[in-house]
Amino acid sequence: MLSIRRKHYRDTMTPLEAELAPRGRGVSRLHRQPVWRSAGRLADLPRWTGSAAALTFLTLTIGYGIVIGGHGRLVSDSLLSAAGFGIEAVKLSGQREINEFQILEALEIHEGSSLALFDANGARERLNEMPWVKSASVMKLYPSTLQINIEERVPYALWQRGDLVSIVNESGDVITDDVDGRYANLLLVVNHGAQRRASEINKALEKVPSLRPRVRAAFLISDRRWDLQLENGISIRLPQDNIDAALADLVKMDEESGLLSRDVVAIDMRLADRVTVRLSDEAAEQRKVMTGGKGRSGKKERDT
Repeated sequence: MLSIRRKHYRDTMTPLEAELAPRGRGVSRLHRQPVWRSAGRLADLPRWTGSAAALTFLTLTIGYGIVIGGHGRLVSDSLLSAAGFGIEAVKLSGQREINEFQILEALEIHEGSSLALFDANGARERLNEMPWVKSASVMKLYPSTLQINIEERVPYALWQRGDLVSIVNESGDVITDDVDGRYANLLLVVNHGAQRRASEINKALEKVPSLRPRVRAAFLISDRRWDLQLENGISIRLPQDNIDAALADLVKMDEESGLLSRDVVAIDMRLADRVTVRLSDEAAEQRKVMTGGKGRSGKKERDT
């Protein structure tokens, strides 16, 4: 339905215009603007429009190539670093056994890495996978600092089974098999299952501080009781029960007679009513010579 304006327009057209005009909607072919006339409007655009369009096209082309080539992260890191958001400092706290190089290696910080795109969650997971790390936190301090907080596992004892020696925590969990001289002061527990009961013998030895430094190793025997090996080679056979009382008696005998400084091979304290001492072969032979081969009762002396 024609509007009043369009109806008036059609009434004022010449017969030729009316004949050329379409019967439906649209603009008459006589009044249509040629394509070259529309294109002529480009001349009205600013002179820098072409350069801007070319630069935009070039930028989009380069961006597309970077994305397709997998270099988007690298370029973004470089741009952010140039803008002042590069990682320039790493602050560490809580580490004692782990050296700084190991931590930096786990963080995977590369030249030109930006703080904004740094994967803190991934870094924290890699740190938590390190043997000495109990827990770790990674915080971004803008504009350019990483704060790393480490909680380490506490070395409690050395555990030997066969030729393999490991550092374990108080629960007996293995921390690492990388053992050096820094851990020589830890008690060495030997045999399978000894790592889970290391706290048992350690706490008993803590009650006799004069004896603890002289103990080189503790052997778990049949998963029931302990044998101690002193630094001078003497073996102390402890009872299954009442370890504290047996160690107290041993220290008392040593204070009274210097027992642990004598030429002794083993001291058996497994029986509650007696202590059996075994002399070395040389000491036993000397004693036989001194006593004429007899003990105090006149009977032949035997190693006990």
